[in-house]
Amino acid sequence: MVGHEAMRRIDRWLGVPVCAALSGTRRIARWWGGGAPGREQVVRRVLFVQLAESGSMVLADPAMRALTARSGAQAYCLTFAHNRDSLAIAGTVPPERVFSIRTASLGVLIADTWRFLRELRQARIDAIVDLELFSRLTAALCLLTGVRRRAGFHRFDGVGLYRGDLYTHPLAFNPQLHMAQNYLMLVEALFAEGAPRVPAAMLVPRVRRREIGAAELSAVKVRLTPLIGTEIGRERLILVNANASAMLPQRRWPQAHFVALVRAALGRHADVRVLLIGGEDDRATTAAIAAQVADPRCVDVAGRFALGELPALFTLGEVLISNDSGPAHFAAVTALPVIALFGPETPVLFRPLGDVTVVSAGLACSPCVHAGNQRRTRCADNQCMQRISVAEVFGELCRVLDARAVGAVRSATLVEAGA
Repeated sequence: MVGHEAMRRIDRWLGVPVCAALSGTRRIARWWGGGAPGREQVVRRVLFVQLAESGSMVLADPAMRALTARSGAQAYCLTFAHNRDSLAIAGTVPPERVFSIRTASLGVLIADTWRFLRELRQARIDAIVDLELFSRLTAALCLLTGVRRRAGFHRFDGVGLYRGDLYTHPLAFNPQLHMAQNYLMLVEALFAEGAPRVPAAMLVPRVRRREIGAAELSAVKVRLTPLIGTEIGRERLILVNANASAMLPQRRWPQAHFVALVRAALGRHADVRVLLIGGEDDRATTAAIAAQVADPRCVDVAGRFALGELPALFTLGEVLISNDSGPAHFAAVTALPVIALFGPETPVLFRPLGDVTVVSAGLACSPCVHAGNQRRTRCADNQCMQRISVAEVFGELCRVLDARAVGAVRSATLVEAGA
């Protein structure tokens, strides 16, 4: 598989000359009277490009829905194959309108990119919205599709990577706005003749709540019950995600801190059970935490549920404690409260949507990854995460659990009064 660092090197050493060459070609075409944006074209089908970030799939959901609300156009999406399930979490783009590129090897990556360019022409896409902020080659890919209306982030004299002059509707990335708001502005820019206006919906981007079917929920319950050894609903479930992608391991809160937090939660609350969640690749971490906690009420369920089953699992929980990673964003499609731990990245841009409490140490060196450095950092000692105290996170956890308990009592009282 082509790794994250290899992707960055390819994007840097190939992306810069390719974007420069294509920009020059585009300027020549404009001098000869070609390359017009085609503003009179009716936009019926729009391709969103979001390749690498699974959590960003959820952050992009308000923009995809805003597209349909604004123009009635259908949303399509291009992503890496391993992120298809992440896109399905929100469910805005149906599977038949998703293009994917595999990254098993460089040869497969090139072959799938060529296949995508052929298939896209058959789909008759009218416009492209490039959501990528950390990739140069997506800008070149958008131009090579032949689609004449293209919106994407352009650095002008501000923040961002050099990506040439390849968009017909360029927009400056605004580091003062949340990423979901920046995505919404790209959709607005696609239709704007001049500077895009600020839509009211941009002020509070929201992800559409998923409707969890009875069969879907029942299937998760059937598989979860033997794992926790008790009937669902008898105890409150605390979900813990101690993992973060290999792309930025500095986002991990120390394993010892998670162990101490779980022990404290089980010690204070007799009616809770902790579920350690994650994928197959995370089982070494979750198994180690479960072994150190050494309490039967701490259950390792990593790898037991597919990504698409997380919304159903989340509906059974009381709260999720998570590093800044995919599950913290996926929870936004449910009502599950989230306590998200931030360090190398800023919650100003990447705070998960939904009911979220952000905990950060607030060090002067944080955030150290941003649009200007392609999310690269030389930090080998993530003090920004280590200095988030167990006591602070535990305090937030108790606050959420106590508030949920009070809410449950009030709801029960209202039901009894109505009866």
